[in-house]
Amino acid sequence: MRTPLLGQLSDIDIRLLRVFRVVAEAGGISAAELELNIGRSTISRHIKDLEQRLGVTLCRRGRSGFSLTDEGKAIYASTLRLMGSLDEFRAEVSDVHRRMTGHITLALFDKTVSNPECHISRALQMFDDEAPEVSLDVYVEPLNEIERGVMEGRFQIGVIPSHRESPSLTYQTLFHEQMWLYCGYGHPLYDMAEITISDDMILSSRYAGLGYHSPNMEVGQKLEMERAVTAYDQEAIAHLLLSGRYVGYLPDHYARPLVEQGLIKAIGQKTFQYRCEFMSIARQSPRPSRAVATFLDCLARSHGLEEKWK
Repeated sequence: MRTPLLGQLSDIDIRLLRVFRVVAEAGGISAAELELNIGRSTISRHIKDLEQRLGVTLCRRGRSGFSLTDEGKAIYASTLRLMGSLDEFRAEVSDVHRRMTGHITLALFDKTVSNPECHISRALQMFDDEAPEVSLDVYVEPLNEIERGVMEGRFQIGVIPSHRESPSLTYQTLFHEQMWLYCGYGHPLYDMAEITISDDMILSSRYAGLGYHSPNMEVGQKLEMERAVTAYDQEAIAHLLLSGRYVGYLPDHYARPLVEQGLIKAIGQKTFQYRCEFMSIARQSPRPSRAVATFLDCLARSHGLEEKWK
């Protein structure tokens, strides 16, 4: 195994790591060319220079396509944490001068935009008015990835459904979401009247559930619903429902167009339903920068809550 050559972190190293981050997120050197506004040969040379500095191979490039090595994945995760820390440092320096500049990385749980109780777009509008010099990166990620990313510093703020709390994070309730159990057209329960569908009939149906710790998993386990197929996104559950072979939970606002088209219908509404509480999360320590605290306040105020973070 090669010995890492990197000593003290220099400006050059940070610049090379920024290039590597863009390449990793773009999925290759060619794809990163437009984002970085430099030629492929220059990007390739930067990646090779970084590999020499670190003493590891970061990615594989060839006929089979582009992929990160295991070492590359680890360096990418560390790079995100480093960039997050640098952004926090810049924000703290800006605080000294009472200017809000810097960068915030926000991670959202999927399929919330159609929820009438969700006003994240209003929070974005408010924040742009109050901190126009702060730039944003917005990701949509699974719940567990958002939690882990905030804890590691890759994301400064997350918005997730509440299911368990970590002492390392701070929480603020924002809005709610109603979840119903659905089956699709062609499923044996679809043409049955609601009053004739028993709990046992539902429990004997093939259930499509989320494969990570979440309210979906907690409710499924409580009701003894055994997953016949595992999904990692609500879009995947919708596709499974449309096959007419499975039952699964969806948010009512997301399911509504499919219900109106007669493609799916809610079943077992007395027992097989739950209500999610969505919350903003941020790290307890270090204390949020002024920009992060302002965005958290915008989230709270846009949802009719009092300011908490300033």
